[in-house]
Amino acid sequence: MQENRSSKELMLKKIRKALLEKRDNPYPNLEDTPLYPKNDELLEILFAEELTAVSGNFIYCENGIEFIENILQLAEKFNWRKIYCWEPELQQLLSEYEFPFYQTDKDFELAEVGITSCEALVARNGSIMVSNENAAGRRLSIFPHHHIVIARPGQLVLDLKDAFKVIKNKYGDQLPSMISTITGPSRTADIEKTLVLGAHGPKELFVFLIDDFS
Repeated sequence: MQENRSSKELMLKKIRKALLEKRDNPYPNLEDTPLYPKNDELLEILFAEELTAVSGNFIYCENGIEFIENILQLAEKFNWRKIYCWEPELQQLLSEYEFPFYQTDKDFELAEVGITSCEALVARNGSIMVSNENAAGRRLSIFPHHHIVIARPGQLVLDLKDAFKVIKNKYGDQLPSMISTITGPSRTADIEKTLVLGAHGPKELFVFLIDDFS
């Protein structure tokens, strides 16, 4: 027992000594070294490429009319009937063109599509940053089988750190209780190591980048 205590004390002394000794930083320029190679592609193109690479769908629209035309095609293709949108700005866009949707959570357990906005689009890895601060809350981007994200070009950023700056500038010290990133549709390989989309969330993800909502 005494031998074990002595060994422990010796080890702790070595740790204390090592912590007290000042040593030069072996990597003084590490923070200045770029993590990724320089990329001169437009953020829209880079985001579209990366989103597509993770099984997402990117659709650019010049205006609200193009958006409605595209979403009508998707609704017909997938036979959507239960489409939910809870954010006033997006509701106004849909209502302007008389596109049918649910404004409340009535029959939400039958929801097929959730339409939400986002906080930012991260071009580097094709991710979407969302929070629970808007009217869509936590559920609308997770529960329906299809998730539609509507964004503006000004929401594109290069890296995740830039997206967090957007959040910080927008909310200050009153940060949302939920901040998350979505990278492609839900996926899992828990069952027999076979990749399955939509097992724990949306199986289809569509990002509409609308240049002008009018």
